[in-house]
Amino acid sequence: MSQTSSTKNNAVSARQIAFFAAFILPVYKLVEAPSLLAAYAKGDLLLPALIHFFSQLGVIIALLIAASKSRRPLMERLQEKLGKKLLIFYGFYAVYYLFAAVLPLLDLEKLVYAAFYDTAPTLFSFGAFFLLVAFVCTKHLRSVGRFADLSVFLFVLPFLALIIMSIVETDFSSLLPFFERDLTDSLTAVSKTTAHFSDAALLMPLLLHTQYEKGDSKKILGGYGVGAGLTLVFLAVFYGVFTTVAPREHYAFLKIAQYFPALSVIGRIDLLFSYCICAILFFCTCLPLQYATGCLSTLIGEDKRPWIAAAIAFVSFLFTLFCNRFYDSIYGLFGGVFLPVFIIGCNTLPSLPSLLFLKKKNKKEKT
Repeated sequence: MSQTSSTKNNAVSARQIAFFAAFILPVYKLVEAPSLLAAYAKGDLLLPALIHFFSQLGVIIALLIAASKSRRPLMERLQEKLGKKLLIFYGFYAVYYLFAAVLPLLDLEKLVYAAFYDTAPTLFSFGAFFLLVAFVCTKHLRSVGRFADLSVFLFVLPFLALIIMSIVETDFSSLLPFFERDLTDSLTAVSKTTAHFSDAALLMPLLLHTQYEKGDSKKILGGYGVGAGLTLVFLAVFYGVFTTVAPREHYAFLKIAQYFPALSVIGRIDLLFSYCICAILFFCTCLPLQYATGCLSTLIGEDKRPWIAAAIAFVSFLFTLFCNRFYDSIYGLFGGVFLPVFIIGCNTLPSLPSLLFLKKKNKKEKT
């Protein structure tokens, strides 16, 4: 594939990245992260979330600084500067994104069985999802931008509707006083939920391939601020609804509005809104596998991309099928032994491009 064709397939706009940060990144945080934060932070779940958001914000700002040095996409300049050494970067992130897909796959399987089945599902009921995985993995980053545009309609109204229905039963006093718990509890909560807040790593491929224009940083940071704010609002309402039993309430966005008084009359319309968010969640779960496919395609050959996509989908299916019984043990590993992988992948490596392009913007590249 030519460089021009590759650039076109991976082209995303600042608007699409902002929508991605505002309406796609928050979705996976609405599944298991609220109950985990409530459990490990002992109710003071907003502080560890803020720690995550500020740490990721610093990395995103560093990437934007590097991108702003030229109108050429950052990935083109990295290829020019590092040459074949960049293959090490692709190799690490191929492994990283495969790791990053593990918990979303296991969480989504359990959520689908809880939300879409009234009777016991068969062993292969979740298998159809991996056809979607195979399809999405054959696509380039431009498809991510298109889905980001679509996410505005799938997320905004359903999310606001769930929050409005939940506020009726929310006891915000249960959150007071803020930040009263031991800082050790909050740091434990941070370590146990790092895999759920890998925002910089999910934004990085988009930021590397965007053609930076003046004002793009404001759009993207504004989008990320909206996404972080919506997540914090959800966490506050979630704990206000469930209080002391919050650590036991999994799949938070499916349950948060279930106590709305009118539901006993009009039926569970909250599930319609939840299913809209589920549509985004399906895409979120595919996303790390799509990124891994892109990295492996660069290493092995773009013409092998369909075969790589099929292999990743098949292996993901087998992993989910046979490893879901070890759900708790895998969660323990990702909050402990594998934690450095996420720290390096989310916080360290994405910051390095800003160090490689510290020079002022070239005057020729301004025009």
